[in-house]
Amino acid sequence: MEQLVFLAIVFFSAVISTMFLAGKVIAKLKLAGIVGKDMHKEEKPEVVEMGGIAIVAGFVGSALVGIILHLFFGFNFELAGIMAALLTVCIVAIIGIYDDLVDVGQVVKALLPLAAAVPLVAIEMAGGQSIISIPFVGGIDFGILYAILLVPLAIAVCSNLTNMLAGFNGLEVSMGIIIFAALSILSFMHGQIEMSVLSVAMLGALIGFLKFSWYPARAFLGDVGTLTIGAAIGAAVILSSLKSAGVILMLPYIIDWFLKALNGFPKSFAELGKDGKLRAPKGKIRGFADLILTIFGGLTEKNLVLVCVGIETVIAIFVVIYFGKY
Repeated sequence: MEQLVFLAIVFFSAVISTMFLAGKVIAKLKLAGIVGKDMHKEEKPEVVEMGGIAIVAGFVGSALVGIILHLFFGFNFELAGIMAALLTVCIVAIIGIYDDLVDVGQVVKALLPLAAAVPLVAIEMAGGQSIISIPFVGGIDFGILYAILLVPLAIAVCSNLTNMLAGFNGLEVSMGIIIFAALSILSFMHGQIEMSVLSVAMLGALIGFLKFSWYPARAFLGDVGTLTIGAAIGAAVILSSLKSAGVILMLPYIIDWFLKALNGFPKSFAELGKDGKLRAPKGKIRGFADLILTIFGGLTEKNLVLVCVGIETVIAIFVVIYFGKY
C-alpha cells in the first residue's frame, strides 16, 4: 500500500507540473516564433511547435520526486536503473530539440538514439536480465547480445516508431497515455517498481499535456516530444521482465513503420476533403493512419485519433489481461 501511495505522488506531481509548465512553455515558444502550420485544417493555422519540452520537464521532475521519496522516505527501488533511464531519455530529448531546430535528417535521427542507450547498456551489463519471455515460445537467454545489441535497438526503435506515427491533433499524447497506463498497471501487478516509476511519471506528464494537444491543438509535441515518449517506453520495458508486453503494445507503430517502409517513408500529409474528412492521398496506404482512413472511407481528424486510440485500448486490455496472469 505504501508503494502505491508513493507512485500516486509521482503521478500527480507529473500531472500538475506538466499542466503548469505547458502554458508557460507554449507562451515562450509562441513569442519566439517557433510555430508550424496545422496541415490537416482547411485554414492551415499556425500552432506552437516543440511543446513536448513541457512533457520532458514534467516527466523528469516527477521522476526526481520519486528519487527524493526513495532517498528520504523509504520508497524502495533500484536507484541506478532509474538514473540510467532518466539519462537516456534526456539524451533522446536533446536529440529531439536539436532535430526540431536544425532538422538532422531521418537516417541520423534513427541512429543517434543508439548512443543515447549507453547508460542503460551499462546497467544491463552490470547484472541486468538477459532473458526475454516470448508468448507461446518461452524464455530465451540472449546473453551479452541483449545488453550490447537489443537494448540500444530498443531505444532507437521505440523512439523512432513513436516519432513516425504522429501528425494528428492529440494522437501522440493519447496513444501514449493508453500505453503507459497499461505499463503502469502491469508493472505494479508484478512488483516491477522501476518500471512503475517511469510509467506513472510519463503517464502523468502526458495527461497533463493532453488538453494542449487535443483537437484543436494549441501545441505540437515536436520531435522532442515524440522521440521522448518512445525512449521512455523503451527504458521502462528494458528495466522490467515485461519486454514482450511492450512489443505488443507497440503493434500499431510497428504496422505503421512497415507500411511506410514499403512506400519509401513518404512525408506528405493526409488529404482534407470538402466534407471535412481526411483521406489517404490518392487512395494509397502509406501508413497506419492511411490504413484506418481507407477502411472507414475517410474520417475527421478527431475521429481518426479516436479510432486509433480505440485500437490501442483494445491491445492494452489484452496485454494487461494476458500478462497479468504471469
